[in-house]
Amino acid sequence: MNQIQNGWFSEIGSLWPGQAMSLQVEEVLFQGKSDFQDVLAFKSTSYGNVLVLDGVIQATERDEFSYQEMLAHVALCAHPSPKSVLVIGGGDGGVLREIAKHDCVEKITICEIDKMVIDTAKQYLPGMARGFDDPRVTVFIGDGCAYMQARKGEFDVIIVDSSDPVGPAQTLFEKPFYQYMHDALSANGIACTQAENMWLHLDLIKNLVVFSKQLFAHAEYAYTMIPTYPGGQIGFLLCSKGDSCKTPRRSLPSDKVNYYNAAIHAASFVLPEFARRVLDTVDKS
Repeated sequence: MNQIQNGWFSEIGSLWPGQAMSLQVEEVLFQGKSDFQDVLAFKSTSYGNVLVLDGVIQATERDEFSYQEMLAHVALCAHPSPKSVLVIGGGDGGVLREIAKHDCVEKITICEIDKMVIDTAKQYLPGMARGFDDPRVTVFIGDGCAYMQARKGEFDVIIVDSSDPVGPAQTLFEKPFYQYMHDALSANGIACTQAENMWLHLDLIKNLVVFSKQLFAHAEYAYTMIPTYPGGQIGFLLCSKGDSCKTPRRSLPSDKVNYYNAAIHAASFVLPEFARRVLDTVDKS
């Protein structure tokens, strides 16, 4: 379906039935089809350049930092001394850019299955894709799940910047993938995964929490606000083999961030009652 009509892009999807986010299009910058998905980049009138995969907004220049910073820094600041970090997905480079702000990190590996995403971001989202320029970054083009399976106890932090649970990303929301993450983490390792919207996907989130608590010492849902994602909100599941992630153990200078700080870190785990009632009462059964 052509999602640009009369100069407007509309994000219509089965995971948010009956609603759509629309952005006015100033110019289409790129349209392509990789082996995995449709890739679109356009310049919007109010949110800068926009990256769209299979009809779903992945990033806009105006608000991407609220997602990238929280996805990276909540996990990294909850860990006392992360040295080795693995990113699954994240081909736009935004998470890499944020991880690189942590001087204690010595090695950053990214597994992105679709090279077209990386190439498109480098051309049209350079402020995000500069994350690839850090000398600590190693890029693996291929299946991140298979990559993890071959590595045991290697990473202090794993960050999964996935698309929604349809098509090839479906496996990233299932228990075997979380088992592979658990096994690839070091003794007190932390995984942070994209975990959808509490207003739209609470049953899905509850399922993630149920099986994650069977694998990890802690499985905790946090969230951020971002205008161009469905419902204006998106969450993360913090899975720790050691301590809870709700209190930061390290900090970042305020001039390095635009959204994240220690207070936001702690507050991001405070849920409205309808979500708390469902998620905070989940047991391991």
